[in-house]
Amino acid sequence: MAKPLVAVVGRPNVGKSTFFNKITGKRIAIVEDTPGVTRDRIYADGEWLTHSFTLIDTGGIEPMREDIISKQMRRQAELAIETADVIIFIVDGREGLTAADVEVAEMLRRSKKPVVLAVNKIDHPKYADALYDFYELGIGEPITISAEQGLGLGDVLDEVVAHFPEHAGEDEGEATRVAVVGKPNVGKSSLVNALLGDERTIVSNIPGTTRDAIDSPFRFGDKDYILVDTAGIRRKRSIEDESIERYSVIRSLAAIRRCDIALIVVDAEQGLSEQDVRIAGYVHEEGKASVLVVNKWDLIEKDTHTMNEFKKKLAVDLAFMDYVPMIFISALTGQRVNKVMEVANEGKFLCMQKGKTKFEYISYKWEFPGGKIEPGETPQQALARELMEEMEYPVEVGEELVTVNHEYPDFSITMTAYLCTPKAEADGFKRREHADSKWCSPVELKNLDWAAADVEVVESIL
Repeated sequence: MAKPLVAVVGRPNVGKSTFFNKITGKRIAIVEDTPGVTRDRIYADGEWLTHSFTLIDTGGIEPMREDIISKQMRRQAELAIETADVIIFIVDGREGLTAADVEVAEMLRRSKKPVVLAVNKIDHPKYADALYDFYELGIGEPITISAEQGLGLGDVLDEVVAHFPEHAGEDEGEATRVAVVGKPNVGKSSLVNALLGDERTIVSNIPGTTRDAIDSPFRFGDKDYILVDTAGIRRKRSIEDESIERYSVIRSLAAIRRCDIALIVVDAEQGLSEQDVRIAGYVHEEGKASVLVVNKWDLIEKDTHTMNEFKKKLAVDLAFMDYVPMIFISALTGQRVNKVMEVANEGKFLCMQKGKTKFEYISYKWEFPGGKIEPGETPQQALARELMEEMEYPVEVGEELVTVNHEYPDFSITMTAYLCTPKAEADGFKRREHADSKWCSPVELKNLDWAAADVEVVESIL
């Protein structure tokens, strides 16, 4: 299960961004003594005791105002509330209880989510009595804090983590989780329907942990998957509310955190927007395997250079994800939809973890599979043989990546890395000599504790 999501909400200028910055330990959110400064949703990871979570900062909620900015900020906060596991409701203890606080409290009650009420700006005993006014809200025991001074934050976090779902952060099973993400109206629903069509077996629909998401088990080839559908980002009532375009990443973030592979859907007609890049950036930051799915390709007038030109532009706009494979489809007509999952399963690297060895500095470190060259063998022949002997895994040995010379304290090693692909008859491998194994995307490689000699190989991939 992914890290729990914690949303920080309240009316403008109550200290939400100051609280956010203090908890996450970073000056990410803009802090200014002007109501309504934080208009974009901002997130960052936080920790408390043994718990990790993701904190979402939101713009201020002004229930009574109907100007476009206020409506957008309110909708943004609503999305954060719908997605969150726990909500921190911040009020201004110096200003006291307001009608807007009452309206926000009513909104939170309707969400039926756990709410922790924090009365901010209580940095002097003379303001302590302000606490009692907020019992009127009827949403739990108020906790006095001073976000600026860092007072009472531990009490708030104690209450927050007490509401976390049981077993948060644990593995959810063997099936690979595939999230379909992207801004509204790019064709996510059509792609989901196509993937779960007559050629796929839908076992059942299971309500997901994220509101408006449905987890749908399905089978592709001989593997089990769970499709994490975020197509419900744009609701019917929000069709004319352009703020949804801006804040759709809130639900996307939750789905990305829960998935193993992200299908990033973009609209071929519109090209890559700032919102598309933002969502892709979240996938990149989370280290998820991903595929860029360019949908509505049937609507593009084409010549012999069209796809190459499109790829060049995407490569510039997504330079930080130059490793991501692309596929051009039409979910509506079914064009190349059957290739999406094939592409999603490509481009991963098999990583093996050593067990206990006589050398502490390489014990339990990660490495790439391989072995020693026997007399009369080429390096390619040796690699293919070693993988069959050690793992019963037939591969095609491809291009040479890098040759590494490394001096360990007790021995030296020279090794050459090759890019290999499983042969058609390969049906999994047998792990005989290693403690653990993982298939990793290029970004995921960075999260492993590598043996020193293999670090240069990883760098050549990245």
